[in-house]
Amino acid sequence: MKKSEALKKIVEQARTGDLTFPANIQATLEIQEALNCPDCGIETAAKLVTKEPMIAVRVVAIANSVAYSRFGGGVTNIRTAITILGFNTLRSVVVAVAMRQLSQMSKNPQIKAIIEKLWLHSAHVAALAHLLARKVSKIDPETALFAGVVHEVSSFYLLSRAEEFPSLLEPHQTDKDDILDEDHEIYIGRSVLHQLLAPKRIVSAIETLWYGARATPPETLGETLLLANDLASCSSPLDHRDVVMVEQTAATIDFPFKETSLRQILTESDDDLQSLIASLAN
Repeated sequence: MKKSEALKKIVEQARTGDLTFPANIQATLEIQEALNCPDCGIETAAKLVTKEPMIAVRVVAIANSVAYSRFGGGVTNIRTAITILGFNTLRSVVVAVAMRQLSQMSKNPQIKAIIEKLWLHSAHVAALAHLLARKVSKIDPETALFAGVVHEVSSFYLLSRAEEFPSLLEPHQTDKDDILDEDHEIYIGRSVLHQLLAPKRIVSAIETLWYGARATPPETLGETLLLANDLASCSSPLDHRDVVMVEQTAATIDFPFKETSLRQILTESDDDLQSLIASLAN
């Protein structure tokens, strides 16, 4: 089966609400649904998170990262971690765990290697989006973190189906195939985001990544996400551009901002950035 045919088949499954998720991911998504309930308070959230060790460990790790060290660090319990992070970041962590679970479905070494690189790229973009939101665009950093975590969601889902449809790993063959494949991947991305209960604002930001152009300095969530993606020196393994070129381009992006510059902000915030990347990626 050709790649375009495989994508059409998955798109059809998405249209009928028949996207395939394993049982462990369904359990994680149920926690996400419970967190979205208006009556869900910190005590309820703490009980839900405690039942899922992967989520619990990640929540505490992020609460102790340098990016949140202004709260004192040394967090050792779930309730305190949730209080520090807030529900928006907690939802990001839950989705991040769901995506990690999705990425661990494959037993194929080639697919697993691609997924690990894609996850590291996502962690870089999420941490950069969080930093840019705090320091530059002055939007909610937790929402920016969420957007960064899920911005490659369609790629993760397609890679999770690559054993069933090996042609998904094939490069595009023609310009026409490029356009068709991209349209299909975007549709699948929207469908998976819907399954992950992503807010409309997140979906709109990711659509800016798909269709938009970089603005400097960024002002909106979409512009912040787009700049974070361009700044990520750890490129996506599915990016068709040369890796060295991507890294060199990321290193040259700069613009004046108030009394400083983007590059100076990145340099001064590197400890925060690396700490958050590590807490997300591991």
